[in-house]
This record gives sequence, structure tokens and C-alpha cells, in this order.
Amino acid sequence: MPLSLYLLALAVFAMGTSEFMLAGLVPDIAANFGVSVGAAGILTSAFAIGMVVGAPLMAALARRWPARIALLGFVLAFAVAHTVGALTTSFVTLLVTRVIAALANAGFLAVALSVAATLVPANQKGRALAVLLSGTTVATIAGVPGGALLGTLLSWRATFWAITLLCLPAAVGIMTAIPAHAGVTGQDTSAGRSLRTEIVQLTTARLSLVMLLGALVNAGTFATFTFLAPIVTDTAGLGELWVSVALVLFGSGSFVGVAVAGRLSDQRPGIVIGVGGPLLLLGWLALATFAAQPVALLFLVFLLGSLSFALGSTLITRVLYEAAGAPTMGGSYATAALNIGAAGGPAVAAVTLGGHAGAVGPVWVSSLLVALALLIALPLLRVIAPRDRQVIR
Repeated sequence: MPLSLYLLALAVFAMGTSEFMLAGLVPDIAANFGVSVGAAGILTSAFAIGMVVGAPLMAALARRWPARIALLGFVLAFAVAHTVGALTTSFVTLLVTRVIAALANAGFLAVALSVAATLVPANQKGRALAVLLSGTTVATIAGVPGGALLGTLLSWRATFWAITLLCLPAAVGIMTAIPAHAGVTGQDTSAGRSLRTEIVQLTTARLSLVMLLGALVNAGTFATFTFLAPIVTDTAGLGELWVSVALVLFGSGSFVGVAVAGRLSDQRPGIVIGVGGPLLLLGWLALATFAAQPVALLFLVFLLGSLSFALGSTLITRVLYEAAGAPTMGGSYATAALNIGAAGGPAVAAVTLGGHAGAVGPVWVSSLLVALALLIALPLLRVIAPRDRQVIR
């Protein structure tokens, strides 16, 4: 894999850390600005919504820019938003910076996904996606716990400064290592496809189907991941320190899952979906059943991180293949599918927290969402993951 892919992954690492670390900083932010924890939680929702809306919007805006300039612009905008956020004394201003950061993140990821697919041979999109998404998985392993620790030792503002600093080498790397002709933005759009033509691709059955499946699996992943802390402390009865351990285990599993799927999702996606999908469902059901057992909980958290990201990244790879007719917008479709799930899953799961199931309610939501995805996917497996060719036009 080319060096440029790993530099893009560095930026994805910074952005993923920013997106996920906020959950551990909300109480401190609320106290600092004199608002309720619930009000401070809006910062997380604003970021998720900004990602969903921003992916197609920013990709459409940047589709006629040279890819290298678009990527650099989004990284610098992300860094500036965090600098302003670290300095502000206004909660409203902080909220605005989160929306701007989300738009920049969405734009970067949408362009980066499209660019990554052009930096490798046509039959290696899955491996390229695995490298790119490794930035997100490493963020869950190291970035999020590190950000939480930095916030505890110094302040939540220090974590914002750290994100700004991480963006700087990524920006330098983009300018020096990303080829000027990389990607399909800018001048390549004149070769043929209008924005309307690319948007029409969303009406194709296969693309819509794999986007739906990707959103459902990702919703299941984040339904439980978002509320993992109360499962660890309330259901399993472990101390707060074990929350970080569980998060690291989940992140480590996700890294393994993406790495393995990257080897299979190009040539054998059917194996990942047909075998990994049922195993993932069984894993969620096992977690809902044995969450009160600490050893079983920690083992299953690692396993589910692996299976969730293996299946999810494979489905997102299928989005890139099926969106081949939308070269500048395909990355935004993949990004939107990811973040619709990331925003919708926790929203549904939150409703169950006050119910009979208690802290494991979100795990049952994850089980139902994956079951629904399998009910749709398994009968259509040869359509979703054709054996003889990877892109069907």
C-alpha cells in the first residue's frame, strides 16, 4: 500500500479521536460552561448530524477541486475549528465549532475514500479502505483513552489542542505525499459525469441496498459501543477503570477485524457477510446474556469489535464498488452510510436504557439491527457480493 494512504489514515485518526473522545469529556465541559450534562451532550449529536449532512454536501462542493487541495483544506478547517473550540468561553461558539469540524471531517473522509480507491489497483479497494479505516480503529484503541487521560490530567481544552497538533503533520503529509493528480476530483470531472448523473446512482438497487446494510450494521455497532460504560460498571459490576480496558479491547478488536476484512472484502466479500454476519448476531446475543460475567464480557467485547468492523468495513467497500459510476460522490455515500448508523443506533438504544432490560438494552438493539440486516442480506448474498466480478454496472 502506498505511503499516501497511511498519511490519509493519520488524518482519519485525528478526526476519529475528536469524534469519539467527546463522550468522556462531556461532564467537564458542562461544568466549565455552566450547562447541564444533557445540554453538553448536544455537542455529540451536532457532530453526528454534521457528518451525515456534510458528507454529500462537502463532496459536491469539492468535486471540481484538485483532490490534494480539497483534502488539505478540510484538514486545516478541522484544525482551526478545534483551535477556536479550545479558546472559546462561549458554549454556543463551541457548538458551532463542532458542526464545522463535522462538516470538515465528512468532507475529508468523502474525498479520501474516493482518492484511496484510485491510489491502488481496481481490485484492491477493500485493502485501501482497511488502511484508511485503521485510523478510526487506532483512535478507539489509543486516541480516545489518551484524550480522556489528557482531559483528566489537564483539561478538556488540552484535548482540543492535541487534535490541532495532530492535524499539522497530516497536512504536511498531504501536500508532500499525495500526488497532484490523485483522485477523481477537479479536472477529471470534465471527462464526463455531472453531479446530477452521480446523484442518480443512488437510485440503483445494489447501491441503495449495500448502503442500507452498512447503516444497519454500523447502527448495531454504535448502539452498544456508545453505552458500553454502564454495561461494564452496572451490569458486570466492574470499577470505572475497567471501562477504559473495555474500550481498548473493543478498539483492538476493530483493528483486527478491519485488517482481516481488508484481505477478504475485495475477492471474497461473500465469506465475510455470509459467515461473519451470523457470528456477529450470535455474539450480540451472547453479550446480552452473559454481560454480568466480567470475563465473558471482556472477551465478547473484543470479539464483537472484530466482527462488527469486519462486516461493516466489507459492506462499505461494497458501497465503493457499486458507486463506481459516481467517482466524486461515491466516498460521500460510504461516509453517509457509516454515520447514519453511528447517529441512529445510539438514538434508538438510548430509549431502552430506562426499560426492563436496563444497561443491556442497547445490546438487544444491536442484536435486532444485525438480525434485520441478515434477513435482508442473506437471501440476496449473490447480488450483494457477486463472485465473478466486483463492480456491476
